Amino acid sequence: MFMFCSLWWVLNLQEQILEMFDHAYGSYMKYAYPADELMPLSCRGRVRGLEPNRGDIDDSLGNLLFTVCFILFFAQLLNRLEDFEEAVKKTVKDVRLDNDVVVSVFETNIRVLGGLLGAHVMADLLKQRGEKMQWYGDELLHMAKDLGYRLLPAFNTTSGLPYPRVNLRYGVVNPLSRTGTETDTCTACAGTMILEFAALSRLSGESVFEEHARKALDVLWEKRQRGSNLMGTVINIHNGDWVRRDSGVGAGIDSYYEYLMKAYILLGDNVYLERFNTHYSAIMKYISQPPLLLSVHMHNPTVNVRSWMDSLLAFFPGLQVLRGDLKPAIETHEMLYQVTKQHKFLPEAFTTEFRVHWGQHPLRPEFAESTYFLYKATGDPYYLKVGQSIVEKLNTHTRVPCGFAAVQDVRTGAHEDRMDSFFLAEMFKYLYLLFSEKSHLPFDIDDYIFTTEAHLLPVSLSTSQPACEGNNTDLYTTQVEDLFTYSCPSAQTLFPNNPSFAKTIRDSYKYLTGVGRAPHTSPVRYLLFYLNVKLLLVLMDVFRHSFYLFFLIFMHTPEEEEVVPHIVQLISPPFLGRTVLTAGPAKFGMDLTKQEHGVKGSIVKSVPYTACGHIENPIELQGHIALALRGDCMFAAKARRLQEAGAIGVIFIDQREDSSSAETPLFQMVGDGESTDDITVPLVFLFSREGAILTGALQEHQNVDVLLLPKERQSRLRPPESGLAVWGMTAIYNKNVMSSCSFLQTIDMETINF
Repeated sequence: MFMFCSLWWVLNLQEQILEMFDHAYGSYMKYAYPADELMPLSCRGRVRGLEPNRGDIDDSLGNLLFTVCFILFFAQLLNRLEDFEEAVKKTVKDVRLDNDVVVSVFETNIRVLGGLLGAHVMADLLKQRGEKMQWYGDELLHMAKDLGYRLLPAFNTTSGLPYPRVNLRYGVVNPLSRTGTETDTCTACAGTMILEFAALSRLSGESVFEEHARKALDVLWEKRQRGSNLMGTVINIHNGDWVRRDSGVGAGIDSYYEYLMKAYILLGDNVYLERFNTHYSAIMKYISQPPLLLSVHMHNPTVNVRSWMDSLLAFFPGLQVLRGDLKPAIETHEMLYQVTKQHKFLPEAFTTEFRVHWGQHPLRPEFAESTYFLYKATGDPYYLKVGQSIVEKLNTHTRVPCGFAAVQDVRTGAHEDRMDSFFLAEMFKYLYLLFSEKSHLPFDIDDYIFTTEAHLLPVSLSTSQPACEGNNTDLYTTQVEDLFTYSCPSAQTLFPNNPSFAKTIRDSYKYLTGVGRAPHTSPVRYLLFYLNVKLLLVLMDVFRHSFYLFFLIFMHTPEEEEVVPHIVQLISPPFLGRTVLTAGPAKFGMDLTKQEHGVKGSIVKSVPYTACGHIENPIELQGHIALALRGDCMFAAKARRLQEAGAIGVIFIDQREDSSSAETPLFQMVGDGESTDDITVPLVFLFSREGAILTGALQEHQNVDVLLLPKERQSRLRPPESGLAVWGMTAIYNKNVMSSCSFLQTIDMETINF
């Protein structure tokens, strides 16, 4: 009876997942096709250029039918052969690659190229079996090769590291390309090309793709910090200098590590495994503080560079399962699960005390991915329960009539008009596989390796297709070896269905975030106390005579810093202090709480607006407060450029549409991992709605003076000394202007103090 109930429960969840997929994909086809993505709140497609610009988020959109490319494999996985065949025909018929559009090389590779290759492999498999696709003549492979050649111009740099963006029609150096001025790229962006490019070379017989991807990896390897074997996060594509030296396993670097391990599995080249093992030893030595994964400075790895973690690191337990290192995978996954129990979803970033740092949740699938790998490794039904919780929370908190909507802030539950294509590509795939037996799938999934976007490539490429000539490299010998250094990365072989193994590890972290624990206890404090004591003992061994100093430093567990609200107060006519916009502070730059009267100045837009390149209007900015759009580069980099251009302060404006301080809690802007002592101007942050008020005022009145100061010191402007009559006329004029100006017609009146 128990077995029957368990089977019914699993089958019921499978049906739920299929229904959810049909709802999401059906909504896309009904409301968005042929756009790249669906806007689930507006019930329409997101077409680049027709919707408000979202900065670098839109670099992934190239009018390439991402969503169709993504579901190709999923339809075959479900054995819906008619749906798969129809999707292939749509892709061949409707996808056009000769578009005058600038796209992210990284995103286009992992999303579109990977999707085309994975679908080609499946189409070819069906054709060989004689089941379907007898008409298929490698059309998807030809499209993949065409796309590969359109991405290749990005690699035309002195170092071999690719430009972050490329124009699909004009490449990089062409005057019409609108790209090629970039100097930096992230480590993951340059190091996450090898699976797709090598597969394209092996399947097409043209070695140029694998050669370029491999060279980029060679450059990154040579640029590692030789003392720690750690990598930075952002690198200069021309000279190979590190731009950001923070080292972790999350955003900006995550899939670099993933692709080193998976390149070994796919291609059978020990060089990739040796490099991964070297990095992995460094990660476990410096970054891993179970169950936490903290970012450190690559040149000084005993120094943590931030007190928060980002949600992209949720993939790492799954990668550890592939390596066979199961204990830390279980520990970190359990920590992540406790965070989801506290906040419903993984916030985009959360502190070491598991509080929200950035509240967004764009339906990321990495936690579901690691859950799937851990279940397959342990056979522990606990992970099926974790999967069930993911399904229930998605249905309860993100499902809308036209699909599933991203969460703008996990604290409020507010939605964002966004359903990224990776949600369809990965989330449903991992959840469906979690509740499926291998024997029920239409092919042996162990014969394939997942790309970072969950497309499947056959591991037979290492034997059935020859390696590209000239791509063999000398074996790098790692100095640190352990049980798993040369093991076959098969979790089922290393840990054959032993649920009790996982449980004994998990139990230590059961109440990590405080959810479900008895009152008046603080396991988080105990955890941090343990980590501090552990670090203290190491330091005592080195600095025995400084015991008392280190005791005072490391036994203190600081509380999370409170975000002090700031304001941008419009003080020039016709506003005269009546319009007050709530702003967030920065952890660097001038401390406005120590400035008695704040900082006053006229506002001027930076050119370019993102302030991520050469500042073109320094004369206009001299002695003024600059406006700059968030995105494309770090806050600190923008601040340095604008300060050098002569700005006396900077107001950053959120690029995400419809964000506001009324709906999204304030946060403190952080630096770039480097010293920010050189930044001395005041910096504040406005969400997009407040920013629209400010930019609208500038457009309407040309000259707008503002006052930057903490909210508690808000200036209450007095009537001018020339008399109440003048003040009364000004007030009447101000009221009339405010009622007639178009930019003020949609203001939330709580934002303004009269």
